[in-house]
Amino acid sequence: MSNSNPSGDSGDTAWQEYLTGGSRGAHGQSAGHQADPSASASTSSGEPEGPSAPRRVIGTPSPATSRTMLPQAGHHGPQRPPRELPPGPEDPIKAKKAERIVATLFILAFLAGLGFIASYEIFGAGSLTKVLRSNLALGGTLSLSLLALAAGATIWVRNVMPTVELTEQRHLLASDPKDKEEFKETWEEGTDASQFVKRPILRRTLIAATIPLGVAPIILLRDTGPLPGKSLEHTVWRNGLRLLVYGTNRPITPAEFASPGSIISVVPEGFQNDDDALAKAATVIIKFRPGQMVFTTENHPVPNKVVENWTVENIVAYSKICTHVGCPAALYEQTTHHILCPCHQSTFDAAQGARVLFGPATRPLPQLPIGVDSQGFLIATGDFPVPVGPSYWERS
Repeated sequence: MSNSNPSGDSGDTAWQEYLTGGSRGAHGQSAGHQADPSASASTSSGEPEGPSAPRRVIGTPSPATSRTMLPQAGHHGPQRPPRELPPGPEDPIKAKKAERIVATLFILAFLAGLGFIASYEIFGAGSLTKVLRSNLALGGTLSLSLLALAAGATIWVRNVMPTVELTEQRHLLASDPKDKEEFKETWEEGTDASQFVKRPILRRTLIAATIPLGVAPIILLRDTGPLPGKSLEHTVWRNGLRLLVYGTNRPITPAEFASPGSIISVVPEGFQNDDDALAKAATVIIKFRPGQMVFTTENHPVPNKVVENWTVENIVAYSKICTHVGCPAALYEQTTHHILCPCHQSTFDAAQGARVLFGPATRPLPQLPIGVDSQGFLIATGDFPVPVGPSYWERS
């Protein structure tokens, strides 16, 4: 709609009256205002009036009210939103009883945590019986401590804190200052509703219950050292130690081990009950017929050959520890002379220096130098020339 206003100010005056809610009556007067003298003069003189402002339809809000940018009288900014979380539980009596239960559970967790540390110091691990007792004590006290903490926290949330459902709308990751202020208020309300500040007995017992769990790693970390150093590169085998048959713990002579194709496990004399020593020193001896082994006359290991000077009457000794991951390699095929590891099927040729034939193992089983003593019993003449077991041990 076009609005031509040849009379200059009459259009602006009409629009001003329109925006401020005024409307002309039938006789040229605005509601609640005196008539404009200039307008009356123009009318009475017979001059034509300019186009009047559009009239507001009855029942619609005043444009001045809808377009105003200033607050109404008595309005002092946005009102604070209502509190989202109630300040306390619905049933204070029930909450008080739950508080006592939670405090008891936290104290129990504290005592169990102390018991865990005490059990670690009291029970050693020098034998299977001690290990069993240590595992039972450590597992029982730690489980009790964690279970008491979990039960106390659950009862706290369900019976001490008020029950309320909140729905949070998704918003941009970057928070403006207004959102931060609202979060601060929500945090303070949540802290108030959790009763953490109002109920000091809960706060103190919770802190006390977590102290032993925080201190425990300091005690346990002491056993991470010292580093093994060169200890994994050597075994207890040394010159003069007799080979004892595993299980019977009796020495053996070459004449007693005279059946070709036989294999038995042996352990070093004096260490037959030392599990730590046997973890590296476990050995197997195999009896061959003459001419079945591929020898080398060198006095050190040679690939794919057996060191002849380290054998006695076609009896050769190899480490029982697989060079893959340390499983006991003691399965033997008489016809093929193959030593098989049952864990991952690594296969070694016993007639050719226990070289790897198949499987994930990357190096042969080390050969143990053996001989006989003055009484005719089989003995070791030294330690294994290379580290036994998994190949990563030698890099320790």
